[in-house]
Amino acid sequence: MATEESLVPTDPAGGDDREASLWGDAWDVLRRNPLFWISAVLMVLFVVMAAVPQLFAPNDPSAPGACDLNNARLGPSAQAWFGYDLQGCDVYALTIWGARSSILVGLFTTLVTVIIGVSLGVIAGYAGKWVDTLLSRVADVFFAIPLLLGGIIFMYTFPTPTNSGLSETALYFLIVFKVTLAMAILGWPGLFRLMRSSVMQVKPQEYIQASRALGGSPLRIIRRHIIPNAFAPVLVVATIDLGGYIATEATLSFLGIGLQDPAISWGIAISSASQLGYIVAAPHMLLFPSVFLSLTVLAFIMMGESLRDALDPKLR
Repeated sequence: MATEESLVPTDPAGGDDREASLWGDAWDVLRRNPLFWISAVLMVLFVVMAAVPQLFAPNDPSAPGACDLNNARLGPSAQAWFGYDLQGCDVYALTIWGARSSILVGLFTTLVTVIIGVSLGVIAGYAGKWVDTLLSRVADVFFAIPLLLGGIIFMYTFPTPTNSGLSETALYFLIVFKVTLAMAILGWPGLFRLMRSSVMQVKPQEYIQASRALGGSPLRIIRRHIIPNAFAPVLVVATIDLGGYIATEATLSFLGIGLQDPAISWGIAISSASQLGYIVAAPHMLLFPSVFLSLTVLAFIMMGESLRDALDPKLR
């Protein structure tokens, strides 16, 4: 007697074989793509920089005594490769340690948006009918609000308490959580729409119908067949979105409503360097954080484009 396990793997379009073929073919394309390796090297470098900044800059710029006003706005030198900022802090150390907050916000926001968008997209695409209509209309409401504008409104509406009595570490993660939440609330509808449409394309396939006919439960069908075969477009867009979230966090911090002390981020450094007169008088303060921010965003965007080229058979 046939079972779901015996039927699906022998089906040429079966979920397991199709998944293995998809990712195997994608890797063959990726390893021949120079943009993939460039973006991968940059991503690994910045992630390691965020995780272990002490490897690149041993001295924490936020530690007491790390800054000296006598060095304020001095240019690059052998003692400070990137020069000093307005407070006499080493711009190189600020740039290295600023990677942690910026990348952390981007990763957390992407993780939350993927969980929400994929979960609701699968439910809407698989259930259909009034469930699909209800979730789609809710997503349309959030999708209509621009990400940056919504983030500004959220951060102004829920300011960080200055006298909260929290420790410095707790206050840091509270600020990171707020910025992450502000972007995640408005960032999930795009992935929801993408996952919903992918599920609706996969759902009529023969191997899904065969699994259902053999008594597979909806949860098992979704977990074993639908998600593995519908997730590829979400992975591409989520990778590109991660770079966009890092840029959005920098914009909010530049406006003074994103990450704040005790956090260190590229957006805060760019904001301090962009005050009137300092762009001309001390261009190094603006140049280096901006370059690192741009390279990080570019790395994730290039990785997303590489994944798109590898996972889309039409582009091969």
